[in-house]
Amino acid sequence: MAALNITKQNFQEEVMNSDKKVLIDFWASWCGPCRMVSPVIEEIAAERTDIKVCKVNVDEEQELAAAFQVMSIPALVVMENGKVVNQAVGARPKAQILSLL
Repeated sequence: MAALNITKQNFQEEVMNSDKKVLIDFWASWCGPCRMVSPVIEEIAAERTDIKVCKVNVDEEQELAAAFQVMSIPALVVMENGKVVNQAVGARPKAQILSLL
């Protein structure tokens, strides 16, 4: 399954109401490190059916980025039962991203 694009409109349903752990990638098209992490995020989305993988474009969804106090990107946030359980900032190898889960 591909990573879901999250907006204000679907955030409550897809993230807050999810019965699975959710990995959120906050990114922007102009961000070089984001472009390095993006294929890894898509790979994880395809491989892991036990979690939900989502992407938030910080340029299009500034309110969501502000709500999570995203100051630097890429920012990865792991949520479970509507609460942040882990987070990291900066490009990371796949193993480190998986260790957040």
